Amino acid sequence: MFKTQFNLRFAIALLVLSGGTLAQAPNPENEAPNAESQQPAFSGQTRAPEIAVEQAFELITIAEGLEFPWAVEFLPDGSFLVTERPGRLRVIAADGSMSDPLQGLPAIDYSRQGGLMDVALDPDFASNQTIFFSFSESADGNANHTALARARLVLGSQPRLEDTQVIYRQQPSTPSPFHFGSRIVFAADKTLLMIQGERGADQYRPQAQALDSLLGKLVRLNRDGSIPTDNPFAGQEGARGEIWSYGHRNSSALAFRPGTDELWEVEHGTRGGDEINIIDRGGNYGWPDAAYGIEYMGQPIAEGATTAPGTIQPVYYWDPVIAPGGMAFYNGDLFPDWKGSLFVTGLNSRYVARLTLDGQRIVGEERLLEDVDTRWRDIAQGPDGAIYLTTDPCGNGGRCSEAERSAGRLIKLVPAP
Repeated sequence: MFKTQFNLRFAIALLVLSGGTLAQAPNPENEAPNAESQQPAFSGQTRAPEIAVEQAFELITIAEGLEFPWAVEFLPDGSFLVTERPGRLRVIAADGSMSDPLQGLPAIDYSRQGGLMDVALDPDFASNQTIFFSFSESADGNANHTALARARLVLGSQPRLEDTQVIYRQQPSTPSPFHFGSRIVFAADKTLLMIQGERGADQYRPQAQALDSLLGKLVRLNRDGSIPTDNPFAGQEGARGEIWSYGHRNSSALAFRPGTDELWEVEHGTRGGDEINIIDRGGNYGWPDAAYGIEYMGQPIAEGATTAPGTIQPVYYWDPVIAPGGMAFYNGDLFPDWKGSLFVTGLNSRYVARLTLDGQRIVGEERLLEDVDTRWRDIAQGPDGAIYLTTDPCGNGGRCSEAERSAGRLIKLVPAP
């Protein structure tokens, strides 16, 4: 098996500190906020106190040399599907050996924040070998949009995709390289939910509130791309029937809480406004009429309003920001003291947050892996109870060297021996 220790073998042996971190993480309560004048709507909505547990762990690099890896998915034989944002999908074996990029993908519009993003197995994958994936797709002129496709995965010595079909396209298309989203989850009824961004530019933001637009929306679809008849706006004049919730800025993750029907979502907010939401059917999550944080260029958002009539408050927000990448609940047995925790990865913040929950409230935050000094993109619990992460070391790629571009890794986090 190809295995390295992320060039940290000398340090990982010392991972006996609280939370397995290489050094004591700063208490989030003590950091200067980005939005000094704003106040949370309720106690504990931001800056949860540090709650750490004694847990030693080690990191094992399964595969390296990946270019902007976005998502990891687990195959029944113990191998992995990993997407690379420039438009490559690979099968990575348990021993770290990588397939060539799979043939059969549609044309991917790779630029800035766009490209090949999430991948998910069909709930009936064992019988139909179907996968779903999200990506940015070109439209007429200079426009593009988030799209969703399905295909049949053919494994073997040369894995490939067959019968690829695009089943959803975000509308309207816009000439923007930003805020595509996107994550995919399946509900218990086997419908598919996919989040997507509002495309970033000032002129598109109001469409996150418009029910005749798919910008800034979480959509719910049947697996063939058709619209479920019980969607909240299905059949409503002037509204898109695909919409499940709206008022989103640029989401990076979705996850169902184990043992419940709660759908949790994390999205990139403004400076001081990255947030976690619990999604209600037909819910309005405020953007851009209500938001925590301040605009990155300094302009006010929603005239500083953090609440608006008919909108739902986040259950938690970060000020200062985390720049979220992925999210996963942990319910495995390898880390008993982490059971029930919610993990959110940080990109520019370069740490992984382990959040302690009490009901639907976040009551504690522990920061892990700060001293590894990389951007953490996806996170998922594997069938073996280990935690798997992908790294995206150099952001959108505009100022990356060739070495930095291909420095992404698939990493396994396990208890230390």
